[in-house]
Amino acid sequence: MFAFCEDPSSIDGLTWLACYLTTGKHFDFYWSFITVLTLLAITAPVALAFGFAGAVAARSQFLPLRLLGQGYVAMVRGVPDIVFFLFFVIALDQGIEWLVHQARCPDWTEPIRNGLEFRVCPEAKVPSSRAPQTLHQLYGFGLAVVTFAIVFGAFAANVLYGAMRAVPRAQIETGEAYGMTSGQTFRRILVPQMWVYALPGLSNLWMILIKATPLLFLLGVQDIVYWARELGGTKTSAYAYPHPDWRVWYFLGLLVFYLLMTAVSERVMARLSARLSHGQATLAGETQRKAGR
Repeated sequence: MFAFCEDPSSIDGLTWLACYLTTGKHFDFYWSFITVLTLLAITAPVALAFGFAGAVAARSQFLPLRLLGQGYVAMVRGVPDIVFFLFFVIALDQGIEWLVHQARCPDWTEPIRNGLEFRVCPEAKVPSSRAPQTLHQLYGFGLAVVTFAIVFGAFAANVLYGAMRAVPRAQIETGEAYGMTSGQTFRRILVPQMWVYALPGLSNLWMILIKATPLLFLLGVQDIVYWARELGGTKTSAYAYPHPDWRVWYFLGLLVFYLLMTAVSERVMARLSARLSHGQATLAGETQRKAGR
């Protein structure tokens, strides 16, 4: 903050606006954009890994593994996202503390669950009450990444499973005719071929993931929507910078941010689709072949 901002009541006009936009809360708002982008950058590959594992399990010849993969996809896809986000994070957090409690407090005699209360020994709290605030924020962010990855991994598994089934069976049989094992045909033929079929569904899933980032607030992470609502709301005399209700302007800014994100994503996905379709026996590949004549 500038030195002339020490007494907000004595400034006005653009000087007041400069002071208002450089408060500590506004820097938290600016940082929340980095938080959202970091979440997307980490969650997307992790969710894709969950999805790939789920798709491979769902098509496995080993019955228990196949049931596990199909059950994962059906269970997560069948539960509303907001319900899963509210339940899973609490269950995961309590599960971690229960495991730490069993390791650190084996002599604990009081019941851990008493009605709606969940109590563990102070040493089992994760993170510790004495831990810095940054560690608490990183822990909450980590829970958010795991939750997003599990939810969107189930949808990705369904997309990848369908893409694997879309690869022409004749290509698999050709690989087997050349003496390839099932593992070799999977790695060298099925997996490279499936991405062109999976990309449309994965691109839609990426767009949904972008739109789902405001759910961070449900997980205790102060995201851009939270700060837009807080900073844009009407201030009272208790605040240093009172102003009218400016939420519409803050949310218009978020609208532009999300539209830019989707516009850039569409361009990237279009180029990736063109690259993957090159030489493939698909409608897009056939279009490219005819265009090259």
